[in-house]
This record gives sequence, C-alpha cells and structure tokens, in this order.
Amino acid sequence: MSGGTVGIIDYGMGNILSVCHAVEMAGGDIVMCTSADQIGGVERIILPGVGAFGDCMRNLRERGLVDALNRLVLEQKIPILGICLGMQVMAKRGFEGGEYDGLGWFEADVVRLVPNDASLRVPQIGWNDVTFQRDCELFGGLPEAPDLYFVHSYYMRCERRENVIATCDYGGTVTAAVGKDNIVATQFHPEKSQDYGLKIIRNFLSWQP
Repeated sequence: MSGGTVGIIDYGMGNILSVCHAVEMAGGDIVMCTSADQIGGVERIILPGVGAFGDCMRNLRERGLVDALNRLVLEQKIPILGICLGMQVMAKRGFEGGEYDGLGWFEADVVRLVPNDASLRVPQIGWNDVTFQRDCELFGGLPEAPDLYFVHSYYMRCERRENVIATCDYGGTVTAAVGKDNIVATQFHPEKSQDYGLKIIRNFLSWQP
C-alpha cells in the first residue's frame, strides 16, 4: 500500500475521530488539518463532515481551506475523498436553510430528500444497498450491492450522469457516490460501514488516479 500521509480536514464539524480511527485501521498515516498551512505536504486528502452545508462552507472559508483545497485538488491533482457533507459541498450549490455556494467541483445541486413513499422518514438513517453505475477502483473487491451506512437529509442531484458512480433507492434514486479525475466522494459513511467501509478506505489509500 502506498497511502502516504492522509490529511483529514477538520473545520469544526463532523465525527472526525471515527474517520481517523478507520484510516488508521486501514494503514494510513494521519495529519489533522485545521488550517491551510497544515495541508500542504499531504499525499491524499479526506474531507468528512456532518451538519449544514452553509455552516461547512463558512468554516472552510474562515480557515483558508477553500483556496488551499482548490489549489491542491484542482491544480496539483491530489486524490481526495469526500464523506457525507464533505461530498455535498463539492457541488455548485446547496439549498439547506437557504441557498449557498459550494466548492463547485461537480455540476450539481444539493437538495432535500423527498421520498415518494410516505413511510420513509427523513433523514435516511441506517443501512441501504448501493447500486454501482460504473466501475471505480474505490469499490474494488466489494460485492455487487453492498450494504452501507447512511445518515442524511439532503443529497447531491448531479447534472452529469457520468459523474455518478453509485446510487441507492430511498423512495426514489439517491446519489450515493460521485467521482471524476482525482476526486471521489460518498454520501454514505465508510467509517461506519464496518468491513465494506474499511475496504473502501483501503482502496482510497492505494488509489492512483
């Protein structure tokens, strides 16, 4: 495995400790990054998060992390994994409690889950089967429809189908994973998805886009 140092972006939101624990179990060396000057030397990046889209973007800007992420990910092509809210803020816009600009890495909006089955509650909390729309090294070695753990009320509605790696069904089709170039992201939580999630993180540590 050639994972190198993994910069985990800590902007004050989300269960960072569970992500750190999962990366360590997968064999990664962690660098906690709370500001732009801490992220420069990492070999790959994880952007986790739980909470509101607007708060996340504000915190990233206040810590100088938006410019740093754009430089490292878009210009230097450092591999990055977004998790849950970390995936959502890669979209153009989010509509949670208003309209907010995201990082704009994907032609997508983040909108509220509205299941067409009244028995399905929002947020979606728990395990759900994921269906792959195309091959991706991140999911190598997983079964055809792995059960993965979700906690979310909003999801990424992508304009470009080729960016969608995986979906799940929750009263309609919900984007479960996206990717392009050196960027990959999951709506579910690999760090809470037991063996399958640990396999995904191991795959990310050895991914060479």
